[in-house]
Formats: sequence, C-alpha cells, structure tokens
Amino acid sequence: MALHFERREFDARRQAVLAAMARQGIDALLMFRQESMYYLTGYDSFGYCFFQCLVLNGDGRMTLLTRSADLRQAQQTSILDDIRIWTDGDGADPTGQVAEILDEFGCGDGCLGIELDAHGLTAKLWLQLERALDEAAQQVDASTLVSDLRAVKSPAEMAYVREAAALADQALDEAVMQARPGAFEGDILAAMQGAVFRGGGDYPGNPFIIGSGPGALLCRYFSGRRTLDESDQLTLEFAGVYRQYHACLMRTILVGAADPRQVTMHAVCRDALEACLEEVKPGRTAGDIYAAHARVFDAAGFGAHRLNACGYSLGAVYAPCWMDAPMFYADNPVEIRPDMVLFLHMILMDSEAGQAMTLGTTVAVTERGWAPLTRAPLDLIVTG
Repeated sequence: MALHFERREFDARRQAVLAAMARQGIDALLMFRQESMYYLTGYDSFGYCFFQCLVLNGDGRMTLLTRSADLRQAQQTSILDDIRIWTDGDGADPTGQVAEILDEFGCGDGCLGIELDAHGLTAKLWLQLERALDEAAQQVDASTLVSDLRAVKSPAEMAYVREAAALADQALDEAVMQARPGAFEGDILAAMQGAVFRGGGDYPGNPFIIGSGPGALLCRYFSGRRTLDESDQLTLEFAGVYRQYHACLMRTILVGAADPRQVTMHAVCRDALEACLEEVKPGRTAGDIYAAHARVFDAAGFGAHRLNACGYSLGAVYAPCWMDAPMFYADNPVEIRPDMVLFLHMILMDSEAGQAMTLGTTVAVTERGWAPLTRAPLDLIVTG
C-alpha cells in the first residue's frame, strides 16, 4: 500500500462528505474529479484521461469503475476494496456499468449528485452517462461538494504542504543561481524541477511557467527555449509538489542592470501583495482579496497592466492545472477559512513597454490572519 494518510483520516473525510450529501438530499455521489478520488480514498493515478467513476452511496459504500490498466494502481494506492473494470473495445460504453452499480446500491431512482465540472467527464461521456442513467432519477450538479471540503486542510495535509513549500524555495534558489547573462532557459528549468525531484517531490499539475525577454509577459508555459541576454527579464511561476500537494511561487528576475521602471513596478507589486495579505483572515472573502489588489494597482497608475484575478487556493490537484477553488476575482463571495492554503500573485504586464513584473507567494490561513509557508523574501531579485 502506498497510502499517504492514516485510515482514520480517510474515514473522517468520508463522514464529512456523507454529511454534506445528506444536507443536500443526495443519495449517491458520482465523482469524476481525480482530486476527489485521491481525497476520499488515496487513489493516485492519471487514469482520469479515460472514463472512470467513483461512486459513493449514502450508506458509505464506495465503488470505483476504471480500466484494467488502473486496477493495480487502485489496489496499491487506495483504501478501496470494490474495484470494477470496464473493458476497452471499439464503441465501448462503460456508463451502463455505472447505472448497474447504482441499482445495486438501491439508489438508481434516487437523487444523484454528479461532478459535472470535471476534466474526466467529457461532453461525449456525459451524453452517454445521461442515456444510461434512469430517466426517473433526479440529477444535481455536485461539482463543488468535495472541493469545498478539500479547501480546508487537515494537520496531516498541512505537513505535506510545508514539504511542498520547502521544495518551492529550493527551486527558486536554483533559478537565482542559474539566471545569468548567457544562461539557457532549459538549464534553468532542469535545475528547478530537479530540486523538486531530488527532494522527493512530484510533477506539478501544470508545467512550470518560464519566459524571458518578450516571453516574460506570458502567463502560460510555451514551447521553445532561449538564451538570456546581457540585460533581460525572466518570469517564473512554479510549484513545489509533495504527495500531490502544491505550494507556488512567482517572480520576475531582472538579469543585468535593473530598469528603474521595473523597480517601481516591483514596489507596487509588493504594496499590492501586502494589501491582499491584510485581507487574508477568516470572514473576509476571495473578492475582498481581489479588491485590495485592484485598489493598489489602480491607484499607482498600473490598472491597465494588471489581470482580472490575483490568486487562488492550492491543494492536492492533478493536470492539466494546479489552480484550485476559490479564485480571487471581483466580488467572489467565498469566505476565507482557517487552514486554507492560498497562492497570491501580483502580475503586471506592460505590452507597450515590453516590461513584466510579478510577485507571488503561498500562505496558510490562521485563526487571526495568515502565516508564510515559504522562506523566499519578497525583495526584487537582480542577477548579473
């Protein structure tokens, strides 16, 4: 068994999900998010690129329907006893087996909660599942039921988050050492990801973001590597990952002489981040955090260069993205709660000037405010 948590932790999580189901009148929950499966059972796989479904009955019984390639994966990484296989084949439709499981549980005509917002449930598969389910069954969107519970971390989860944060710090240390005139972006990436792997970490939920020169203004990974100029800018957004738990950092490193305007941009980013952190406390909302970010940037005259979101929650997530809910955007009413893990990123991209500046860090929510999870200072990094 490759379980990362004690059985009693899984039992407590299952009871919490069952209680949430009862409050919403859900008789059975159909899960297609790999994050939900990992959270409830420990099942650790990228098999969600094909059809698989974890069914949780209201009485606590769980059944996983997956492919033969994931049978042993589920046996060795999860607490699941009931693992069923659908057979690959031309025109195969495994959704009928989901209906059979529901009938076996005696809830085929009950209220079914379904994770509709899931990478593992494509439109084609959903249409097949709709046909397979009893038309008399009531179906409700339960995409956030488990996610809401996952947002608050247990002590055991927080221990893994701290390991991930330490790996993020080590990755940044490697980047700073590598970021010099003439350095190859590929070597920088290799050093950063190598630090995570050497520390026992995992692949991130999405590729590390790296861009220099004009590419420093991009917020996504893109193919193609370049060599740093004598005077350059290097934007990095990356994660330390441990047992699938993520802790992120974001920096724009200036290579060579620091441009005075980018020094100002960094100072404004730091002011905005500190204003956002003032809002990180129980009872405030994700929208409050965003409002602080927008207020500082707009007052400093950088409103045209900021983004429409400034961060999000982090946890144990899978590709294609490490972002978790809630996200910090205007008027998001989700309340901040103790033991959440939040990534706040201040991003300025001035396309006319061709200049970028970013500053991001991961923190834990405490009973009264926030606590840093990484040791990386917020100072402007200039190498030469």
